[in-house]
Amino acid sequence: MTLRARADAFVHHRKVQWFITGVIIFNALILGLETSARIMAAAGPLILTLDRLCLSIFVIEIGLKIYAQGLRFFRDGWNVFDFAVVGIALVPATQGLSVLRALRILRLLRIISVTPRLRRVVEGFLSALPGMASVFLLMGIIFYIFAVMATKLFAGSFPDWFGDLGNSAYSLFQIMTLESWSMGIVRPVMEAYPLAWMFFIPFILVTTFAVMNLVVGLIVNSMQEAHQEEETAATAAYRDQVLERLTAIEARLAAQERARDPGRGS
Repeated sequence: MTLRARADAFVHHRKVQWFITGVIIFNALILGLETSARIMAAAGPLILTLDRLCLSIFVIEIGLKIYAQGLRFFRDGWNVFDFAVVGIALVPATQGLSVLRALRILRLLRIISVTPRLRRVVEGFLSALPGMASVFLLMGIIFYIFAVMATKLFAGSFPDWFGDLGNSAYSLFQIMTLESWSMGIVRPVMEAYPLAWMFFIPFILVTTFAVMNLVVGLIVNSMQEAHQEEETAATAAYRDQVLERLTAIEARLAAQERARDPGRGS
C-alpha cells in the first residue's frame, strides 16, 4: 500500500471520523464561550489556544485528504465545502474582514459532512430544490393575487397592514405563518369588515396547508430517493467486493489444481 493510500485510509477510518466529529462539537462550544466577556476575562488565553488547536486539527485533516486524493479532492462537493469552511477561519480577521470572526461558527456545519445521516438530509433537500422552485413560483403568484386583493379591500381602514402591495404581502406572510394571525390581524379587520373571513380563510387553506405541504412532500420524497440511491450504491459496492473475492478464490483453486496435476494445464 502506497503512502497516499495509507493517508487516505487513515483519514477515512471510522475512529478518526468520530474524533473529528468530537473536535467539531468541542470547537463549537469553545466559540460559544468566546461570546462571554466574563469567561474570556477569566480564561481568554486558554480558550483561544484551544480554538487554534481545533483549527490546526481541521487543517491537518484537510491537508491529509488533499495529499491522499490529489485533484480528486475537489471533485467532491463535501470536500470543497469543508475546504471553504476551514479556509474562512484561516483568513486574518482584520478591521475590514472582522465579520469573518463571526463566520468561524460555520465550522460547526462540518458535522454535516462527517455524519452520513445529516449529509443524506442535505442531499435530499438540495435534490428537491428544482421541484420546490415550481412550488415557490406558484406561491408567489398566489401571494401576488391575494396581496393586490387585500390592498384594494382593506387599505382604507388598515393602511399599516394593507396600505400598499409590500405591506399587504408582509401581513399575508405573517398570516401564512399563523403568527398572531387571528387576534392580531384578522379579528380587528373583521370588526370593520365582517365578511373578511371569506378572504382570509381560503388564503390560509391554500398557502399554509396546501402549498407548504407540497414543499414538505417534495423534501421527504427527495430524501427517500437519496436514501435509496445510497443503499443501491452500497449494495453494488458490496456485490463488487464479493465478486472480486470469488474471482480470487477461483483463481487460487485453479492454481492449486494445476499444481497437483501439471498435465491438466498444458
